[in-house]
Amino acid sequence: MPLFGDSRERDGVDVDGPADAQAIVFVHGAMFTRTMWLPQRRALADEFRVAAFDLPGHGVYADESFRMEPAIDRLAETIETTTDGSAVLVGLSLGGYVATEYASRHPEAVDGLVLTGSSANPVRGMELATRANGALTRLLTRPDVGKRAVERLATRWVRNRDLEPDVERAIIEAGFYPKQFGDAGPDVAGVDFREKLSTYPGPTLIINGENDKIMRRGERAHAAAAQDARIEVLEGVGHICNLHRPETYTARIRNFVRQRVAPRR
Repeated sequence: MPLFGDSRERDGVDVDGPADAQAIVFVHGAMFTRTMWLPQRRALADEFRVAAFDLPGHGVYADESFRMEPAIDRLAETIETTTDGSAVLVGLSLGGYVATEYASRHPEAVDGLVLTGSSANPVRGMELATRANGALTRLLTRPDVGKRAVERLATRWVRNRDLEPDVERAIIEAGFYPKQFGDAGPDVAGVDFREKLSTYPGPTLIINGENDKIMRRGERAHAAAAQDARIEVLEGVGHICNLHRPETYTARIRNFVRQRVAPRR
C-alpha cells in the first residue's frame, strides 16, 4: 500500500499534492530509491505537487544498470506525466547530476534547482577519483557477500535516523543498490557539470551537509558557475542530509520555492 497519494509503483513513480500547484520533482541518489524522499513528499504535499521516481538500476528498475540517458528520459517522462510541464528539481548526489544535466538541456522545464551532495565536479583529478571509486565499488559488490554487507550497513544507517516508523520501513523494504555506485561512475566521470550548470538561467540552491567534506570543497566554485545560486549548509550532518535532518532540509526547500521561484499566474 502506498504511504499516501496517487502512487504508481508499477511505473516507479509516486505523485501527490494539488494538480495545479507548483510542482517539485525529486531525484534520488545512488543506492537508494525514490522512497528516500518520503519525509519531504509527506511534508510538502499539502502545498505543492510532489513527485519522485526510480532511476535506472534502482527500485522497480533493479534489473538495469544506471546510465545517464535513460535517467534523463525517466525524469522527462515524470515531468510530462505528473506536472503541467515544468517543475523545481531537487537532486541528491547522483540525482543532483541527473537534475543538472536535464536543466542544461531543458531549462524551460525547470523552475528552479536544488542540488545536494553534487558540488564535486568529476573532471581532471576528480575524474580519476570518480573512475577509481566506481571500479572499486564494482569489485567489492560483485560477490554477494560484499553486496549484503553494504546493504546491512545501509539498513543500520536508516534505522539510526529519526524517521517515522512507516517511512523507515518503506525505505528499507525498497532495497539498497550499492552496485550502482560503480555503474554510475564511468557515466559521469569526465563530464563538466559545472559548465552545464552555468547554462541554466533559473535560481539554484546548493545544500550540503556540514560534514560532507568532498562536496563542501567544491560548493563555492559550483555556486559561482551558476547564474543565480546561493549556498546553505546543514550543521552536523553528512552526505544524505535529507534523511539525517529531514525537517530542516524540507524547510530549506519550502523557503527556496516560496522565495526564489517565480509564482505561477
